[in-house]
Amino acid sequence: MPDDPESRPGPGAGTQRAADATLYLHPQTLARLGSFELRAKMIVEGVMSGQHRSPYQGFSVEFAQHRPYAPGDDIRHLDWKVYGRTDKLQLKQYQQETNLDLVLLVDASGSMNFGTRSFKEASGAGVQRSLDGRLEWTKFDHATALAAAIGYITLRQGDRVGLGVFADELLSIVNRSSRRGTWRKIVETLSTHPVDRPTNTARVIDQTLGRLGNRCLIVLISDFFEDIETLRAALARVRHRGHDMILFRIVDEAERTLSIDTPALFEGLEGEPPIRVDPVAVREAYREAFEAHVQALERLTRSFGFDSALVNTHDWLGPPLSAFIARRAAQMKRSKFG
Repeated sequence: MPDDPESRPGPGAGTQRAADATLYLHPQTLARLGSFELRAKMIVEGVMSGQHRSPYQGFSVEFAQHRPYAPGDDIRHLDWKVYGRTDKLQLKQYQQETNLDLVLLVDASGSMNFGTRSFKEASGAGVQRSLDGRLEWTKFDHATALAAAIGYITLRQGDRVGLGVFADELLSIVNRSSRRGTWRKIVETLSTHPVDRPTNTARVIDQTLGRLGNRCLIVLISDFFEDIETLRAALARVRHRGHDMILFRIVDEAERTLSIDTPALFEGLEGEPPIRVDPVAVREAYREAFEAHVQALERLTRSFGFDSALVNTHDWLGPPLSAFIARRAAQMKRSKFG
């Protein structure tokens, strides 16, 4: 199990743009999430011993290591001798168990640069401004916190994590690894990235699939302001390759409710021309269209057997993410045991 990522400096520590992880993942969020485990619904391939069942049904039952018990684990694998000595619940793992490879894909397109919550409130660390001087907590900030949380959980399980930051193509890549310093490298990459280009998620998925030689769990974090049918074709390719996937849709409360009461000039963040709108006149139709798109995305992900969740930048990250991971684990358990 990796050591605590919060306790070690990352690459670039001490330089002007070095990341302060507390801006993106409050310690209380880590504490809330620490007792959960991220699991793949599929049987995955791997290269290192971990907690996930191997697709190869070999005969080896050679003991490999212990890991802490988590709610939902099969108690038949508890080591009661260890419990008697240490008063801690530990599970036995064997050589035929392999690890989960997690790939985080985070949208850094222009639309993710929108936000109406104060950075000071959202960061949870009393920090007034972002590293680049912004007072607003954007969707990209929230996506960064979410990616950092999921990466942290997965690395603590001893599994490999990789990162791709994208817009109309993959812009930055952190190769999959479970080594010391991986989490800090992920946070560094996210916290120093520009957010200013158009989106092409389908192209990015194809680029990502071209880099994957084994089956993985892909976590795609975006606002998904794209055509549903274009996404359908991309997700079909993910399923065809045998990967599992989770889609987190990041929304700001203001863009979901259009809670503005005076006419204003709305400027596009990905090259669209500005347009003057009276929000009161279009609010009802706008909300209906927004919710219809949310529901369409949920139906699309379910049709491929993937999971999805809506994440609001005005909500604290810990509780909804904890609930999502627990619900996912419970669904897997029901599927396994009927």
